[in-house]
Amino acid sequence: MTDRYDAVIIGAGIIGAATAFELAKKGHRTLNVDKLPAAGYGSTGNTCAIVRTHYSTWDGTALAWESFHHWKDWPGYLGVEDERGYAKFIQTGMVIIKSRAQDFKKHLRIHDELGIPYEEWDVETLKAKLPHYDLDSYYPPRRASDEKFGTKAGGTVPGGIFIPSAGYVNDPQLSTHNLQRAAEAHGAEFLFNAEIVTIRRTDQSVTGVTLADGREIDAPVVVNIAGPHSFVVNRMADVEKGMNVKTRALRQEVHYLPRPEGAGIQDTAPFTSDDDIGGYSRPETGNMLLVGSQDPECDPLDWVDDPDNFNREVTVEQWKAQVYRLALRFPGLAIPNKPKGIADLYDVSDDWMPIYDRSDLGGFYMAVGTSGNQYKNGPMAGRMMAELIEACEAGHDHDRDPVTVTAPYTGVTLNLGFYSRNREVNQDSSFSVLG
Repeated sequence: MTDRYDAVIIGAGIIGAATAFELAKKGHRTLNVDKLPAAGYGSTGNTCAIVRTHYSTWDGTALAWESFHHWKDWPGYLGVEDERGYAKFIQTGMVIIKSRAQDFKKHLRIHDELGIPYEEWDVETLKAKLPHYDLDSYYPPRRASDEKFGTKAGGTVPGGIFIPSAGYVNDPQLSTHNLQRAAEAHGAEFLFNAEIVTIRRTDQSVTGVTLADGREIDAPVVVNIAGPHSFVVNRMADVEKGMNVKTRALRQEVHYLPRPEGAGIQDTAPFTSDDDIGGYSRPETGNMLLVGSQDPECDPLDWVDDPDNFNREVTVEQWKAQVYRLALRFPGLAIPNKPKGIADLYDVSDDWMPIYDRSDLGGFYMAVGTSGNQYKNGPMAGRMMAELIEACEAGHDHDRDPVTVTAPYTGVTLNLGFYSRNREVNQDSSFSVLG
């Protein structure tokens, strides 16, 4: 390890490791610095690792479709072996339960344009495919403390959509370790248990970083991929004032409970997204179900000002909200007395869409606002950041003429201007997250 690199990457989560891999393949000397003891130990390690394509915009859907192909070809994409083995993509497919909230016509039109396969299921097909699933409508979603909780809205849900390409990655931390090993094979370096306390800069450009132990590392490029700490790093670099869209940390919970007996839910069973009850669930190892919230209006948002100091214990209130709503679909669901789950942070932008961009400070780049829904896009996000950095460092005016990237598997053209820090808040966003 030296004291000078071509690029210092702040963070070693899925996107940080992927950015190192893509830059290193291009011949750049990179150093990832992370305050945690290993790659993927932060919010990446606690992600639900869901891979899906139903986004509310063409750009978001196209990126997710391309990313699906990276996961399908995971060992081939990496090109190196990992002594710990490879993370596995489990292609289960997913079932979207339709609701009165949205009809998904726009989502399906985008899927048609991109050639993403799907099936529309009527209620009878849903009953046949999910025989143990209660299809009564309970919309709108409510919390367990609401006196109207469990009140049927009349009739059934309108139907469903099955997307066979969806699934989940069985070990998100291992997938990040895979990327670390792939990056290291091309000369990248990683520094753990190290905290950056200063972004060194001139008036015009970044010059490097200073660590908590006083060590100075020089680099003409610094990339903020710090997850829920992204806003802290942006303020450290004094670039936040030049952003129209900003980020902040949001506390979220996911919960575990035993799979309902007799429901026939295996590890490879499709996971469900259900706006009618405001939640999602997928199989988890150990004969468990993972249960999350799709951020319905009834669930309060728990914004966190200090990402180093927040409640890491799951709460009874949110446990009941998420698990009891799922129990409406599985009337015989066994609900343990003691909540079990994970509480961690999302890195959320003002419109819940990521920022993949440069900043007003020369050499300072950002892949932020990503936690919660961008794990699946990590490999391709790393490729986009590498292309962006090379173009801008060569003098390209990205703000005036946004960089475009050709997706290697699907061949679609991805316009990075969509992810600009200077964009207006995108009203096409769902303003929520699913895994």
